Amino acid sequence: MKTVACLGGGVIGAGWVARLLENGIDVQLYDPAGNAKTSVQAVLDNAEHAYAKLTMAQRPVKGTLRWCEQIQEAVSGADLIIESVPERLEVKQAVYAEAERYAAVDAIFASSTSGIMPSDLQAQMKHPERLIVAHPFNPVYLLPVVEVVGGKGTVPATIEKAQAFYRDMGMKPVHVRKEIEAFVADRLLEAIWRESLWLIKDGITTTEELDDIVRYGFGLRYAQMGVFETYRIAGGEAGMRHFLAQFGPCLTWPWTKLMDVPEYNDELVDLIAGQSDAQSGHYSIRELERIRDDNLVAIQQALKANEWGAGLVLADYEKKLFDKGASQDSTQATNDTSQPIQTSRRRIPPDWTDYNNHMNEARYLQCFGDATDSFMRMIGCNAAYIDKGKSFFTVETHIRHLDEVRVNETIYTTTQVLKGEGKKMHLFHHLYHDDGRLLATGEHMLLHVSLETRSACLPEAEVAAALADIARQHKELSLPEGAGRSVGQTL
Repeated sequence: MKTVACLGGGVIGAGWVARLLENGIDVQLYDPAGNAKTSVQAVLDNAEHAYAKLTMAQRPVKGTLRWCEQIQEAVSGADLIIESVPERLEVKQAVYAEAERYAAVDAIFASSTSGIMPSDLQAQMKHPERLIVAHPFNPVYLLPVVEVVGGKGTVPATIEKAQAFYRDMGMKPVHVRKEIEAFVADRLLEAIWRESLWLIKDGITTTEELDDIVRYGFGLRYAQMGVFETYRIAGGEAGMRHFLAQFGPCLTWPWTKLMDVPEYNDELVDLIAGQSDAQSGHYSIRELERIRDDNLVAIQQALKANEWGAGLVLADYEKKLFDKGASQDSTQATNDTSQPIQTSRRRIPPDWTDYNNHMNEARYLQCFGDATDSFMRMIGCNAAYIDKGKSFFTVETHIRHLDEVRVNETIYTTTQVLKGEGKKMHLFHHLYHDDGRLLATGEHMLLHVSLETRSACLPEAEVAAALADIARQHKELSLPEGAGRSVGQTL
């Protein structure tokens, strides 16, 4: 799916736009609201801020955003149509009727609804088999989970194709097996929200105290283990069966008011809104969004380091980005592998810089490490190859720092193979500013290693042949200036 139509640019619609653009997908957006462009741009800015820190993998070249004046213009040529209009069935059905007149026959329709059942949504469609619900969570560009729900008319192929697409964008699609109002997540959220209203109304706690209980307590557990795995541990060595035996009787105790709801009147609104203002009113909404996003990035990075939960989704997404980046760089500038090959291209994020807003010296090594990884993938030493137990390890590096680069400026690397035979791979990288200035050079010696024995070994035939072919072509090039230098030599 290369082009996606987004119908509606509110909080959720704009979040979809941001995730799509960050993943190199072109978006055709229709939203008739007068302030749509301003509000959407604010979300895109937040996504740019978050993705600069979310992953060290090279990000795809951003997709293009085209604003459309009519639904017809937006859906024309789109592979996927994401509907994020107000939660009224008749409004959504009217949008589908208009979109189906102009959409491609194989385009998938995906509703962002948080509660309307897909069978009701597709009831008046000419091709109901291609509609699903794809319910995301705010912020859509950062939270990976998306509930995928089919209706009575939806065919399995539509669900499978949609799930593959969401995975490719770094998401975790969860297929909801049966239709039910509000699906799974919102039914859980409704339960805690309903109980929270009573606790505030009855003066038992305040909005800030209740939030503290969640974010300093079980919210941290839920971020990594969810409900049932958390309670499995609570059962001790005997596990879930013991937990159920011990705490199951509590279900009949009068602990909850879930079957009742406090009267929704001005007094309740004033109470909760007033406490919320006292709790968070010193921040603007945009400031709170940035704080939220920074924390979500940090949590996902921590979970990735521990190979758990949402961190596994991020790690898989990064592998795909690295592989795509290598393929993209090898074809973006030139297909001529007889010349130094472009192996990375990126904009300098804020957290790569020192107090002068210049890229710090550690990130020069990061750039050359990324270039090496990119080249490895070009010759077939990719994630699948590494999963089989083999890779190249760097054994020696020499970097020359020649010029400065500042935050938000664009840089790229080129890679020349000085030697590629047997167990050895000898690379020479040039790091350039987008204006053509040479910023640094990096010379690297690598050995091919078995990840099982941690000993040097010969690469597999396909990788060895691809490396040898480029090394043979690069042998005709002049030796790069600076090759073979060591620390202390005259520059």
